[in-house]
Amino acid sequence: MKFNKFLLFMIMAAFAVVLAACGEDGDSAKSEKNNASAKDVKLEGSVAIDGSGTVYPLMARLAEEYMINEQENVSVEVSRAGTSAGFKKFLVENGTDFNDASRNIKDEEAADAEKLGIEVKELKVALDGLTFVINKDNDWAAEMTPEELISIFLADSTVENWSDINPDWPNEKIKAMGPNENHGTYEFFYEKILDKQDMDSSVNLQQEYSTLVNLVSEDKNGIAFFGFGYYVNNTDKLNAVAVDFGNGAVEPALDTISEDGAYADFTRPVFTYLNVNHAKEKPQVKDFAIYVMNNINKFAGETGFAPIPETEVKENISFLEGL
Repeated sequence: MKFNKFLLFMIMAAFAVVLAACGEDGDSAKSEKNNASAKDVKLEGSVAIDGSGTVYPLMARLAEEYMINEQENVSVEVSRAGTSAGFKKFLVENGTDFNDASRNIKDEEAADAEKLGIEVKELKVALDGLTFVINKDNDWAAEMTPEELISIFLADSTVENWSDINPDWPNEKIKAMGPNENHGTYEFFYEKILDKQDMDSSVNLQQEYSTLVNLVSEDKNGIAFFGFGYYVNNTDKLNAVAVDFGNGAVEPALDTISEDGAYADFTRPVFTYLNVNHAKEKPQVKDFAIYVMNNINKFAGETGFAPIPETEVKENISFLEGL
């Protein structure tokens, strides 16, 4: 009798082990299925992005990759009205989902967002180096100091010809150019580089960066400023001025552009601003925002930007996933 009870106990114990194992396998299979389902969710709809022409190449590249490799039924439209013009499209009812910006949001823009009940999240996406470009035939101004560069653009400067900077340089009029007031690059230049001193009225300001590239490439005396990305994609047409900040001339490059590196004085962060309300309401907007942060450093270099620290990337992803 005791043997029979022992045998029965052993059979029941073995049966319990089998049931437990089946349960664990079932839970594991269920978990794997849920993960696969989350990964394979097919989204649809649209994502609207406008703003900075400087940030445009990076965001356009990310949008292309996202639509091809992640969510083929989501349409991501990226435009480039300029940072300030973009904020006007962003800070309205039913405005754009993202606004790319080559400067921080202004106090008055943040106040407009608050009035409209729009929660805005600043997402730092890359580092850009303000770059001064010259014509390929300009072999005299390859290296300049910040003070010399600034003197070309200031209203109260006595510099008009190259020889006013250096008597050994040509006695020919400098043709200064740059992006217009719609662009954050203009505002960064005016506020940070010129220290809010008036810009000379003779500076040729343009809406399109491609226009500036062409104008300088066709004029031996031309000089313009814009983001490093537009230079690095046009090195066949332009040369970049190496800047001597006091320790020898430094060329803008991916390994010198940083907030504490050799080109730090002309380095700036660039951003995209997210309408958090839209991200909460439209799954494709949140999904694209997370995709951007997960892949931003992968595509930064190939579009002319230096990467941001991974700690900042992870902080932004954590915020977005928590929405």
